[in-house]
Amino acid sequence: MQNKNRIKSAFESMMFVFGDPLDVKTAAAAAGVERKEAEAYFHELVKEYEEAGRGIRVRETGGKFQFVSYEENFDYIRSICTPAKERRLSQAALEVLAIAAYKQPVTKSEIDAIRGIKSDRVIEGLIAKELIEDRGRSNAIGRPALYGTTGKFLTYFDLKDLGELPQLDDEELEDAIRSFGEPGEDEPPTAIPGQTTLDI
Repeated sequence: MQNKNRIKSAFESMMFVFGDPLDVKTAAAAAGVERKEAEAYFHELVKEYEEAGRGIRVRETGGKFQFVSYEENFDYIRSICTPAKERRLSQAALEVLAIAAYKQPVTKSEIDAIRGIKSDRVIEGLIAKELIEDRGRSNAIGRPALYGTTGKFLTYFDLKDLGELPQLDDEELEDAIRSFGEPGEDEPPTAIPGQTTLDI
């Protein structure tokens, strides 16, 4: 049986080299341990990095784990990095993401009805960015496509799962959508209710 610390060390190396969020199942298979055991080790790493107060943390998002920098060190990081041109999500994109996150699986016509404007191009853009995905077909007339958010959505908004979103009923969601401003693609960037602005 492999030493526990040796396996945790291997998981650290995997996260460092892999870069993207690392699935527990993949890590467990590579280390030759059960998924439940691997998940426990990842949670230990999350706690250890947090308690040590280091500049690198282990973040869980959508059942996957990833090395990230400590958010309060952002200003120091920015001071030594040449800033690339930022592309922030438009108001329209944030509106569609908010609706998809809270109403999923949801059809385009349902998204259009809440926004009060067609969303075809916005949906296509979000699919291309892998922030929403096709979840199959509705049983409604014409069997329209159903959309929902992805694991990449959770990663970008720093969410462990959708349960971390603020709890909003339908009326509160519509109020939040209206608070983004008039629907369009050129308004200043904002964020999903209760979340930070997303840079892509």
